[in-house]
Amino acid sequence: MRTKRTLLCGAVAFAATLSTPAGASWFSKGQPVPDWGMTAAKTPTPGYAKDADDVILFKEYVETVDAQGRAVERERRAIRILKPQGRHYTCDVSYDEDEKLHYFRAWTIAPDEKTYQAQDSDFAEVGESSSRTLLYAEKRRVVHLPALDVGAVEVCESEKLLPPYAQEKVWFVQDDIPVVFHALEVDLPAGMPHLATWHNHNAVTPAEAEPNHLRWEVKDMSALTLRDIPSRPSWSALAARVAVEWGEGTVQGIDDEWRALGAWTTKLEAGRPDPSPEITAETQQLIAGAPDFYTKLTRITEYIQKNIRYFIVVRGIGGMQAHPAAEIFHNRYGDCKDKTTLLISMLQVAGIHAYYVPVDDRRGVVDPQSPSTVGDHMITAIEVPAGVEDKRLEAMVKAKDGRRFLIFDPTNTRTPAGNLPSYLQGGYGLLSTGQTSQVIELPVLPPSASGTEIHGAFSLAADGTLSGAVDALHFGPEGADWRQFLKETDEKERHDAFETYVAHDLPGMTLNSFEFVQPQALDKPLECHFKVTAPGYAHTAGPILLVRPRVVGSHTREFDNKPRTVPIDLDATGRWHDSFDIMLPTGYVVDETPDAVDIDSDFASYHAVVTVKGSALHYERTYEMKKVELPASRADEFRKLESAILSDERGTAVLKKQ
Repeated sequence: MRTKRTLLCGAVAFAATLSTPAGASWFSKGQPVPDWGMTAAKTPTPGYAKDADDVILFKEYVETVDAQGRAVERERRAIRILKPQGRHYTCDVSYDEDEKLHYFRAWTIAPDEKTYQAQDSDFAEVGESSSRTLLYAEKRRVVHLPALDVGAVEVCESEKLLPPYAQEKVWFVQDDIPVVFHALEVDLPAGMPHLATWHNHNAVTPAEAEPNHLRWEVKDMSALTLRDIPSRPSWSALAARVAVEWGEGTVQGIDDEWRALGAWTTKLEAGRPDPSPEITAETQQLIAGAPDFYTKLTRITEYIQKNIRYFIVVRGIGGMQAHPAAEIFHNRYGDCKDKTTLLISMLQVAGIHAYYVPVDDRRGVVDPQSPSTVGDHMITAIEVPAGVEDKRLEAMVKAKDGRRFLIFDPTNTRTPAGNLPSYLQGGYGLLSTGQTSQVIELPVLPPSASGTEIHGAFSLAADGTLSGAVDALHFGPEGADWRQFLKETDEKERHDAFETYVAHDLPGMTLNSFEFVQPQALDKPLECHFKVTAPGYAHTAGPILLVRPRVVGSHTREFDNKPRTVPIDLDATGRWHDSFDIMLPTGYVVDETPDAVDIDSDFASYHAVVTVKGSALHYERTYEMKKVELPASRADEFRKLESAILSDERGTAVLKKQ
């Protein structure tokens, strides 16, 4: 009923080019440039595109829908190359086993107006073959046009039959290059219901040539270029788009449409989580003797995390629909929706209700005001029974009917149930509970749910050499990131990476030892212990020594003073506490310390102070991030915070001889 959506549990790029020749069924030789292409090529380059690498002069999608809701899509593009690097913008068309490519043609109109048609050898088929965790049946056919020099216009046209379950067109009206003219045309049978919802763009009223034959046009759309913008949301979260749906499942009203989308997801996955005898036996053994809800829950979630290998199999509707739980359990692998399916199945055996939640792992892509199937990931909502109160279950949301759900990502093998990866916090997802389905805001956890505790004890020699030991505890999503690092590296890689990490604050240091202690239980903090020696850490200036109390670790992030037009992505909430003691060289006392820093706001707090404790210089700071995003209008407040942190981290204490 809905769009052809592939849940890839994150971004997947096409990597391998296959030298597959073009087929006669979709390529026709000896055809002149079509009239629409010649007309588009005469469009002058607008002034607002003068600094771009290329510009889209014309882009059009036409969806022709039959009485059963199945569509044929025609796409036309004309792009002018403005700089040599603009030649990377290649015409392409994707299709899989449930689609049929009718034709794909392309031409170059050179600056001298000579025309060249792409030949068989100019086409290639691109498929995903480099990933060790992906079996991807969809193909992408690309064309490398001849004579594509600066000033040339590439013209391409394709047509394909879409899958029968694709009844939504998500149209990104914005691109990363300027667009002079962009159009979407949807030709529906008379009386077929439809709905258009817009994201980051004012709604455009379509022209209607005849009943249910709709055409939306957007002109002079600026490029969405995010290059060199620090701390920004993802491109897909900011780009203007519209989702047009059609068919019997389409209803009016935001809440009703989300409900219909969730009901469709529920129907699509119906029966998939049904437990097999093997699943039932395994689950019963796991939860035997579990004294409470949390123990029962975590035994199952950790089983999924530790025993079901992440592997994606995308083929036709399989890009949207999970495999049966019994198959996943037998094979011991699955993608995000498969892992959710098996988790739902095992929880069902344990008497716990759980549901599918389609999301996107890029915060801001799913828009609660724009119902659609846009998304790239699947997670789980686990119903928490009334009366269960456990402070470890932090990632909770409440549905409209009062039911409480714990949000959990079974694909993330390092974050325990109760917590939530930072990339999901503050986004939105579709709680798919049949006719009670609804869009939900994913929780933003308190700062205490993630972060690091660092304690360092050092000795400073009169020649400026610093030596000592550091003990760190990493917990929550911060600890999960370190666990992932340990999983993906060997001992040498860890040593080299960690040495580089510490050397950023202690140039020329020697890493004498380092050790990670990783508890089996995911809800226990990961420990890191290391010892260093750093010659020349303190700088001599006659009878005084200049020493930086903040030894290792930085909380500053890349930012600039340019006018801000996009939100500030703060990444994650968390609490980071540093405590360092530096024993002074014999005969030295502290003469001057940096000023204390005290900043409190609704989105962050930062407190740092340097004191003297006996014969030691003591530095202590606590940094808390309370939000995951700020509007662009608050950029100056964020700059003030960053400036204060930077000043504190660079602060110097003065030691003098007695």
